[in-house]
Amino acid sequence: MNMSLDCIPCFIRQAADAVRLSAPSEEDQNRLMHSVLQWLGNIDLRQAPPAAAQMIHRHLRSLLPTEDPYRASKDRHNQLAARLIPSIRRRIEASYDPLTMAVRYAITGNIIDLGAKNNVGFGEIYAELQSAPIQPVFGDLEALKKASRQAKTILYLADNAGEIFFDRLLIEQFTGARVTLVVRGTPVINDATLSDAKAAGMEEIAQVMDNGSDAPGTLLEDCRPEFRRLFEEADLVIAKGQGNFESLSDRARDIFFLFRAKCPVISRHSGFTAGTYVAANWFARSKTAPAGEAS
Repeated sequence: MNMSLDCIPCFIRQAADAVRLSAPSEEDQNRLMHSVLQWLGNIDLRQAPPAAAQMIHRHLRSLLPTEDPYRASKDRHNQLAARLIPSIRRRIEASYDPLTMAVRYAITGNIIDLGAKNNVGFGEIYAELQSAPIQPVFGDLEALKKASRQAKTILYLADNAGEIFFDRLLIEQFTGARVTLVVRGTPVINDATLSDAKAAGMEEIAQVMDNGSDAPGTLLEDCRPEFRRLFEEADLVIAKGQGNFESLSDRARDIFFLFRAKCPVISRHSGFTAGTYVAANWFARSKTAPAGEAS
């Protein structure tokens, strides 16, 4: 999926957020943003949004005093999620269909996306969690459930810190498979890295690895060979978040994308309206299947 002109304001906002989080003075902030805006003039619009964002955030890291300007925000969301998870796990266990309920909560966690929005507070997260049990899931939920029951090996591509705790609740449902959880290789925006996977206790239920890349998505050519091998060999690949959808939706293999549609670019490309809970196998979907079918 190539980027759109509508992606550019989002990139500028991301850069401004990172600068505000890292630069102590208005003078420093203005100087850094001036550099970023000059650099943006040479960006290639014919690439996937995560590829462009990767280069932008690399440039930012070369200017900023820290390589992880979102670390405090990630820690805050991890701590919040850790407090919420025990009660949500009980709701899932009490459900008549725990797997479907776990999918809903995993998608709900995708609201914690500082690439799409510069502030996600407790009130917004709590409201989403309250409505999660009745949210329709659009796309291919039943096919995902069937595939997860049949798979012996599952590759699960995580998205954001905080959100990764909700991913754990879904992975706990995959009792018949060997699961490998994959995070980013280097901090970028609020995407999950190995430290966030450790905070969520992921090593207790899955093999955990990073993909070796600093893109806020999965650019296969930029990932380590071990990850690319697992990507090709896994019985089931589950990819969380818009960044993974943007970077992998043109791949000719079955991938179930789980995300909450949050921007008009994604809505236009996917056919799912903003706010929709999505669990879709993009490669397998026929051209005539309406995007609006829900489970």
